[in-house]
Amino acid sequence: MTRLIVAAGGGGDAVAAAMLDAGLYGDEDQAVILTYAWDRLLIDPVPGPRGAANFTGLLPMTTAVQVVPAQARPIAPAGSTLPRLAAELPNTFALLDPHHGVEGVTRQLEALIDHLSPASIDLLDVGGDILARGDEPTLKSPLADALTLAACCQVNAPVRLLVAGPGLDGELRPDGFRAMLGPVVHTFTAADVDRIGTVLDWHPSEATGMLAATARGVRGTCEIRGAGLPVHLTDESPTVHEVDLDDAVSRNRLARAIMTTATLDEVEAHSREVCGFSEIDYERNKAAWLKDQPSVDLNPDTVLAQLSAFEAEAAGRGVTHTTFRRITEALNYSGTQREALRELLISSRPEQYETPLWRITNPAE
Repeated sequence: MTRLIVAAGGGGDAVAAAMLDAGLYGDEDQAVILTYAWDRLLIDPVPGPRGAANFTGLLPMTTAVQVVPAQARPIAPAGSTLPRLAAELPNTFALLDPHHGVEGVTRQLEALIDHLSPASIDLLDVGGDILARGDEPTLKSPLADALTLAACCQVNAPVRLLVAGPGLDGELRPDGFRAMLGPVVHTFTAADVDRIGTVLDWHPSEATGMLAATARGVRGTCEIRGAGLPVHLTDESPTVHEVDLDDAVSRNRLARAIMTTATLDEVEAHSREVCGFSEIDYERNKAAWLKDQPSVDLNPDTVLAQLSAFEAEAAGRGVTHTTFRRITEALNYSGTQREALRELLISSRPEQYETPLWRITNPAE
């Protein structure tokens, strides 16, 4: 029995899809996960999502859909976590290519559905920004979710929309959309996280990292991203809710605006009109800025002194946990140094590593 899970925003949503598949279905035939290759600048220095032309070693599933196997490689300078996910997880990862807009994604979905005849189709978003109106001041990355939402509502097959970890992406406050959340279909547990092995030890997703941490019992306030957004880790955090697909489309102005788009440029233009920005523009600007930043050596004594100062300030803000992305940016290191920085901190202070988060301690206490 084949199931299809569409990872609404790519990146960590693909990992959460594997975790959901394990939690709901255990060791039955693993779902096919349709996902973007869009890992942001921590992994991929090239702004925007990658398409099939940016990889070698892809395998055809249909004429419209390619599979990313473990032996696939992104073509430099692009980067991608998908080949490593394919190597470490039992799921099949199909590449969602958004460069032909909603019309192209819809064609890919229809081809995949015709090929697989899946027993179920789930559209999964971690955090809930797929329910954004588009004018929320904290909204950062509406484009990918709106694109998959618009495509899923046009296919001739039933699609179930699932929101995991309400508010964990730091983009929308759960109170703003809690009334839209339907029944809980699953609550993640530590066993669900264990089924995906050590993926979250290296994968950079903050939202899915917090989802996994809360499934393991972590509670508190986690600071994320370069801006230090506070995210509350509560008993609601590891839950997965069903949401009415039509209600989501009615609320998401960007999804409605891009229904007939045939290029990614068109989708971006609508995002600028509806939301006031395109997240790919942000990536372009940040990538240009990063090119001019000098490389800083990871001197252990310097790093630990910087960390202590950061932790004292964070503890003063009531923060209990943070992510390695947040630490990397707060200490002014580059994304390419994130893994080395993570290894240094864990080897120096292993008691503070609550996989995959970092527990804040106040050195002054």
